[in-house]
Amino acid sequence: MIDATIIWDLEDDPEGNVQHLAEHGITVEEAEEVLRDPRSRTGRSRRTGRPQVFGSTSTGKFITVIWEEVLDDPRTIYPVTAYEVPPPQGRKR
Repeated sequence: MIDATIIWDLEDDPEGNVQHLAEHGITVEEAEEVLRDPRSRTGRSRRTGRPQVFGSTSTGKFITVIWEEVLDDPRTIYPVTAYEVPPPQGRKR
């Protein structure tokens, strides 16, 4: 579970994180649900080294959310991307 302020760009900003998530079929609500769920598991992106979280949404998706800390403040995060991933073996969506 991530206990932080989450920064979202305006929905109509074509370069913003809300639009980027939408391109992957993920809503702000789904991303926040996984970020705030205590059952979600955290890690680091193998590609970028950024922090990430994996978890299930109430809509049945298993997603990862990758973010950056804002101004070196771990209590404020900016989601960079989120997308569906295969659930861990033995875990249903």
